[in-house]
Amino acid sequence: MATPVRTRDGGSALSRSASRRSRGEVVFRYASTGAGILLLAIMAAIAVFLIVEAIPALQANKGSFFTDLTWEPNSSQVFGIGALAFGTVISATLALIMAVPVAIGVALFISHYAPRRMAGVLGYVIDLLAAVPSIVYGLWGIAFLVPFMDGPSKFLNEYLGFIPLFGGDLIVGRSMLTASIVLAVMILPIIAAISREVFLQVPRMHEEAALALGATRWEVIKTAVLPFGRPGVISAAMLGLGRAMGETIAVALIFPATFGISLEILTPQGNSIAANIALGFGEATPIGRGALIASGLVLFVITLLVNTGARLIVARRKEFSGAAA
Repeated sequence: MATPVRTRDGGSALSRSASRRSRGEVVFRYASTGAGILLLAIMAAIAVFLIVEAIPALQANKGSFFTDLTWEPNSSQVFGIGALAFGTVISATLALIMAVPVAIGVALFISHYAPRRMAGVLGYVIDLLAAVPSIVYGLWGIAFLVPFMDGPSKFLNEYLGFIPLFGGDLIVGRSMLTASIVLAVMILPIIAAISREVFLQVPRMHEEAALALGATRWEVIKTAVLPFGRPGVISAAMLGLGRAMGETIAVALIFPATFGISLEILTPQGNSIAANIALGFGEATPIGRGALIASGLVLFVITLLVNTGARLIVARRKEFSGAAA
């Protein structure tokens, strides 16, 4: 038991230390609360700005904003978000489907299979790829991937054309599939880097317990690593999905910039909200700028819904005993 030390003013050194610690906790609590409130205020300010700037264009719109597939706010003042929202969601979803399995495999290899020296080098490369500007991926896509995808696209159409995704008459390399591949390459390093860090946090005793029961390395990953890291992988995937939906320049260079809804991902059609804003903002009239801002508001809402859904999924997955501990 600690004996209180008396000071000159008659107070206890332990009580003075506890008082200083208590004041520090109060300051930290108010600072963290203020930071959270500030973040919510910034998001609210962005939403208010988008709504205020979009209202005049929405009032002048002669079509249906949510269902019309035409985008002519500068001339006929008829515009709709349907085709742009469809292209945004489809391209980002395809990118996520392609990127997540590869990213998980890369993260597992680095964290549990690769030698330590190789794992360090691969981890550095993954972190470096995550920092590459999107314009670089876009230039790579338009200069290399678009010509390259002409052959594989025709192959898929010839042998799998009975599937609606691979159907169509005019098959080219500049398509929804090519744009989705570029997005997948962009978000893969982000998902892989976060998943790698999550897998490295698995308690060692969980893995040793599985090994003691005679499990193979794959069984250890399946029973101990993946269940523990599932919430983190879901969060990483949603982060990658958010970047894919908001990507601008890379997809603007590849998308044919058409307005229509079609499941044929090999044909020259497709567009996204962010790419349309980047391509049209410079030459837009006041009504056109308002229409682009209104489309940005829709993208803002979609991103919020995706992040909210991810938080709900992660909260449910925390039931796993290892992750909850």
